[in-house]
Amino acid sequence: MQEKEFKLAHITLRGLAFGDPQKPMILALHGWLDNAASFIPLAEYLPDYYVLAVDLTGHGLSDHRGPDSHYNLLDYVYDLHELVESQGWESFILLGHSMGGIIGSIYTSCFPEKVSRYISIESFGPISKEPQSSPEHLRESIQSRLKAAKSEGKHPTNLDRTIQARARAGDLELESATFLVNRNVQRVEDGFRFRTDRRLRTLSSLRVTPLQAEAFMRGISRPTLVINGNKGFEMMKKVLNERRTWVLNLSSAECEGAHHLHMDNPKPVAREINKFLNRPVAP
Repeated sequence: MQEKEFKLAHITLRGLAFGDPQKPMILALHGWLDNAASFIPLAEYLPDYYVLAVDLTGHGLSDHRGPDSHYNLLDYVYDLHELVESQGWESFILLGHSMGGIIGSIYTSCFPEKVSRYISIESFGPISKEPQSSPEHLRESIQSRLKAAKSEGKHPTNLDRTIQARARAGDLELESATFLVNRNVQRVEDGFRFRTDRRLRTLSSLRVTPLQAEAFMRGISRPTLVINGNKGFEMMKKVLNERRTWVLNLSSAECEGAHHLHMDNPKPVAREINKFLNRPVAP
């Protein structure tokens, strides 16, 4: 496992790399409030690939956005493509969990020439809302941002209790929560500080409409695998059933586990991934 750093025009992204860089690359995107360490357990079972897990902007060790900016979903797609272009990556396997899977779905739709195969864990395309909800949604977003700006952030006082709280909040095993917390907390003179940008907890400004979500999903032309946990979010199973006809070259699997099954139960998840990646692509 190696620490990686990528300097972009306005921010620096960091992450973790696993394996031999001469092997086919899996570019891995984590979920909301997680970080690159969420792929440590899974990478062990993907020895035939070079797994590069990136801390998304505002998460883990990556830079935060400027004080005059915010965290809009589509800006992550911009960050991802700037990273790809800056590194000269021509083709890679894209893997995303939860929010990372949403980002991955939009990226694969927009830049299919870069993605050889797309894998999503506990996610299947953008969360959508009807267009008539936009005024109220934006109102609530602005209010949440102003409220956050006026409040003081809370920081951990005890690492063990923080790990236990993270495990409870995310329905995670303690070992999995430890991976996430250790990368998300830094020790300072008077205790600890969270690295994650507090603004990530505020509401997004807008959701895509159902028609926009459908357009993004129908734009996915690469072989796609969706893996859900049998104890995962029911919404993910519902969305998969509703949208499965939108992606022509789609495979799906269910493994034992909750929303973070790739951390708590990585071996069967990796087995499904390896089976999918070893499958010949139809001409």
